[in-house]
Amino acid sequence: MDFQTVCDSMAAMTCVVSVEDLGEGRYGKVCIEAGNKAYIDSIENPGPGMLMLSNKFVPGAEYTNYLTRDLNFEDFCYRAAVQGKCLHSYAHPDRMPVWFNMTFLPISVREGNKCYCTYTMEINLEASTECMSNISGELASAVLETGLKLRGSADFKKTMNDIIKDIRELCGAEHCCIMLMDKADRSCDLLCEALSDDTKLVSMEKYIDNRFFHIADSWEETVIAGSNCLIAKNEQDMEVVKERNPEWYESITSAGGKNIVLFPLKSQEQLLGYIWAINFNADDSVKIKEALELTTFILGAEIGSYLLIDRLKVLSSRDMLTGVLNRNEMNNLVDNMDQDKEAVASPVSVIFADLNGLKNVNDSDGHAAGDMLLKNAASALLEVFDDRDIYRAGGDEFSIIVCGMDEEEMNRKIEKVREVSPKYHKLVFALGGCTVPSGKDVRKALRTADERMYEDKKKYYDKYPELRRGASKDGFNMN
Repeated sequence: MDFQTVCDSMAAMTCVVSVEDLGEGRYGKVCIEAGNKAYIDSIENPGPGMLMLSNKFVPGAEYTNYLTRDLNFEDFCYRAAVQGKCLHSYAHPDRMPVWFNMTFLPISVREGNKCYCTYTMEINLEASTECMSNISGELASAVLETGLKLRGSADFKKTMNDIIKDIRELCGAEHCCIMLMDKADRSCDLLCEALSDDTKLVSMEKYIDNRFFHIADSWEETVIAGSNCLIAKNEQDMEVVKERNPEWYESITSAGGKNIVLFPLKSQEQLLGYIWAINFNADDSVKIKEALELTTFILGAEIGSYLLIDRLKVLSSRDMLTGVLNRNEMNNLVDNMDQDKEAVASPVSVIFADLNGLKNVNDSDGHAAGDMLLKNAASALLEVFDDRDIYRAGGDEFSIIVCGMDEEEMNRKIEKVREVSPKYHKLVFALGGCTVPSGKDVRKALRTADERMYEDKKKYYDKYPELRRGASKDGFNMN
């Protein structure tokens, strides 16, 4: 057959691909036998960002002459050329700033162990929602259900646990999970996961630690390698994973993984994390790829919004200098407890911790030193109390509200703060506390703790009058 004539008869960018059929689901070389002018131009005169490994088209050369090896492309070529399937895909590979609308059609010619198919592509600079939604009714229903669950949810994490179970079932996988990554903190966090009842695989909680970030951080470059996902469905594909990332391959196989599908989750081109399924139904890999390409597009947007709202919540609830909760959060808690809206354990202890000598540090050493003193104050309190109980009430004053703490324990904690403080340069607290029977009496506890804190502060300045706010260098009060 004259493959060049076949290509030239097509208006869109088209080439003929050959695949070596090695039998038993394995294949050898995948080559570009011929291409029309539009296709050859895409190699020899690529657009902005469309970098090729070689800009010279050579008929019959392996496709890896021009592009990084892509298991998804090879799989579709194999299925079309060897298995005679007509396939379509719409994808955004990481290596290029465009979307590809791709069609693979079998050619009924076989020469020895070489089989052939056509590959036709259209390039979109922006995502086409029409192309993305051009999927089967079954998959469209599953993706729509995912979107509706997220939109109608009041509990994001619970909904994500439900969704990951649905995805695991769709993939026929033993294990499926979503892991979030924070490159700034170099940390990983398990958002949700689902395991089949009969699996011997264990929860990712066993593996996700500081060291695992090092492994996951390499996936984009070594495993995804410029594609939009990884689908390693059999031993031949897993050998590619072994070659690209032996440490991760060992982690998967030693845990009992035989195959894996891995998709990055992105929002506004920012990597948020990954979704993957282990020991999935390899016979459904085309359907799984099609479903997850659209599902991850939706999940990426929703998770991005969730993380943004979460960050905004932190910004609105945390004191930016010290990292502890701010006065607004304290007021909300007190209001809810006072109005009996907050279910709290009884009794309730309130402690006021006010810095002695902050103004003196600001005046003598500068405000940067004063800021450091405030940060150290927060660090000292965090050695004794949970960060959920500490508030910067304002200026040099911190408050601690602990539910379920009796007076004896409160006094032990106050003494512990006094023991910890000398570890930090010039850190001295004036401390006062009060315990009340229930949250409804919290305002009384606040007043009493404040009074006792000022009594403690007076004793300190009586002992060290030269550090009293407004004192002159010779020790006289200037107020």
